[in-house]
Amino acid sequence: MSDGVKEPVAAPFLLRVAGVLIGCLTALLGLGYFVVAGAALGAFLLWPRTRGRAHALLASGARRLTGVERWRRSLFFHDTFPEHRASDQQILRYLAARTYSGLLCAVVVGLVDFGAVLAGIFAVSLTTRASMTWVDVLSQVVLGGTLLFLAVQGLRALTDQDARLASECFGPSERELLQRRIDELATSRAAVVQAVDVERRRVERDLHDGVQQRLVALAMLLGRARRGRTPERADALLEQAHKEAQEVLTELREVAWRVYPTALDSLGLREALGGVSERSALPVRMEYDVPDPLPPAVETAAYFVVSETVTNAAKHSLADEVHVAVRGSGTTLTVVVRDTGAGGADPAGSGLTGLHSRVAALDGTLRVDSPLGGPTTITAELPCA
Repeated sequence: MSDGVKEPVAAPFLLRVAGVLIGCLTALLGLGYFVVAGAALGAFLLWPRTRGRAHALLASGARRLTGVERWRRSLFFHDTFPEHRASDQQILRYLAARTYSGLLCAVVVGLVDFGAVLAGIFAVSLTTRASMTWVDVLSQVVLGGTLLFLAVQGLRALTDQDARLASECFGPSERELLQRRIDELATSRAAVVQAVDVERRRVERDLHDGVQQRLVALAMLLGRARRGRTPERADALLEQAHKEAQEVLTELREVAWRVYPTALDSLGLREALGGVSERSALPVRMEYDVPDPLPPAVETAAYFVVSETVTNAAKHSLADEVHVAVRGSGTTLTVVVRDTGAGGADPAGSGLTGLHSRVAALDGTLRVDSPLGGPTTITAELPCA
């Protein structure tokens, strides 16, 4: 994840060439601005009492020219920039460095054009002058090819520098990015710890209110059967105790699946999600298209996203059906759960908050779209790399 300059779609070659040429012109504007502004504000910049105001005026004009550079990078190079306001010092440093590199780029472009003209003259002379030997032709071709190679490499280095300068000015600095990442990891770690505590309390509550109460009832039935005065009464109580024991095992199995589904290790994500469908009180339509093996942590997160959302839909949404789609696309696993219920799901609820924390711990994203009246769609994107 990066908050700096992004280039999601590479710009066409001719568009980038136009951007380089226009960058040469904007560099001339920057040079002219520094010359004019320096002449007008130079004395005020030297006097301590007016230095602050003069510096602010100088930076204000530089910021407008920097806006032109930002527009050029966005239009011709398809760069996208985050919301970030650079300081006056950053703006002035950027415009000065950009002016210098742009002028160098203009010089290199001029040399390439001049070389192209000379190459044309040389090609014409080959047809008009018969005195040139193959040694002269070869030496001219080698020299021209070497100069062209150096010019192209120079242009490439200057365009790369242009992109780096824009990234440093229009995006957050390396220190800011690192601090953001540290804050994200600290928040994610705290959220994961909280989610684990919530899960532990829920398991304890399920064991106490469900399994424990059924075991107490089972013990009482067995005690009554032992004290039964007639064989018929004892047999009836034992049959009831047997049924109660089966229900306890079923509930205990449900609690164990909520803690961690062993089918993930033995059968894989697809079969584990099939178990969620079978145990659900609602009909679940499942689409699974994941061609590549998944990391265990991603499988676990995807399973709990589906399990929690299907359970919530059965309990709260008044839905008739749930549709689950799990798709893999190389480096990303996308999980979409949509129900036909009344909507209005609260993203700040304990269940969805826990899912947010679980997904964020893997640098994934979780989106909840649940307008009143439905439907509710929960989308999780989990990086697999």
